[in-house]
Amino acid sequence: MIVSICLLVFFGCGLNFAQPGDESYVSKTEFDALKEKLENLETKLRDTEIRQINSDSQIAELKNQGKLIIDSETKQKETETRLQHSETRLNNSENQIMDLRNKERTKVIFSAAAGGSGNIGPFNTETTLIYRAVLTNIGGAYSQYTGIFTAPVAGVYYFTFYSHGGGEQRAMLKLYNNNQFIVRADDHPSNDPADNGGNAVFLQLQQGDQVYVRLGENCHVWGGSNVTTFSGFLVSQL
Repeated sequence: MIVSICLLVFFGCGLNFAQPGDESYVSKTEFDALKEKLENLETKLRDTEIRQINSDSQIAELKNQGKLIIDSETKQKETETRLQHSETRLNNSENQIMDLRNKERTKVIFSAAAGGSGNIGPFNTETTLIYRAVLTNIGGAYSQYTGIFTAPVAGVYYFTFYSHGGGEQRAMLKLYNNNQFIVRADDHPSNDPADNGGNAVFLQLQQGDQVYVRLGENCHVWGGSNVTTFSGFLVSQL
């Protein structure tokens, strides 16, 4: 606008001092044409300025939208991360609850007697004693066909074994964990009409470990009246 006013003043002054025939003379028609051109230029300049302002506004708006999108994506990622952590904690809690429930439900208790109606043995070799008269077998870990207890879960177990026999022969029982000798109960021959013996032990077992009692070579025990027994139970699951 300032440029247009200056040019109009300049040409106006030229008209005041120039006369027809002078080189600087400008006719009214030419002046009007120049004025129209200036006005057109002024209009285009205003349009350009308006478009520039609109462009700046659009750029600022796009930047704000981009920032909002980035902030939204960041918040979404943070939310997803927190959700994953929550799911992980939930799964861990559920697993712990299941473990506790399984431990609570795992009950292993058995008790069995040798059975029969007379002496068992003596044998010329050490023999696994099969307690055929099952009194209790919660959990089904003891086999009345093999005389072997198989640990269903890892844990601490308590075992006891007792025997009764005539005093004229030796009575010896040995408890084994897998193939390893652990403890024994031993009674030498005597003039007593009958002898009794027994022992007990805590064992830490892994799942699948086997525990059983063997009758010593050239030894005997009495099988009748449920006086020779083998018992055990799970104390604490690991």
